[in-house]
Amino acid sequence: MSKQAFTITETAAARIRTLLDQNQASGKTLLVGVKTKGCSGLSYDMRFADKSEIPMLAETVTQHGVSVAVDPQAAMFLFGTTMDYTETPLKSGFEFINPNETGRCGCGESFTVKEH
Repeated sequence: MSKQAFTITETAAARIRTLLDQNQASGKTLLVGVKTKGCSGLSYDMRFADKSEIPMLAETVTQHGVSVAVDPQAAMFLFGTTMDYTETPLKSGFEFINPNETGRCGCGESFTVKEH
């Protein structure tokens, strides 16, 4: 069995299920990628997409009862990443623990990666 490019924690999976239910997004898949943004260069991008909107070469990772599609154009930036969800009294949101990151901007909105 080959290693999946992306890992979803149980907490993140539970939050994805809640969001799917709240947004009546049945039949949709969470698509994760990156986009150029911020002072460090890249930012994580997530959206619910219909099956027809998922890129043909996207890897779909299914863990803890949810599926997440990884945009193939972002795969090299996301390989080995763990997607988690945290909630504190001051903030809540998805967090990406990415071994490819080499730095983040001061506000945490964007990140840089190792050059290959």
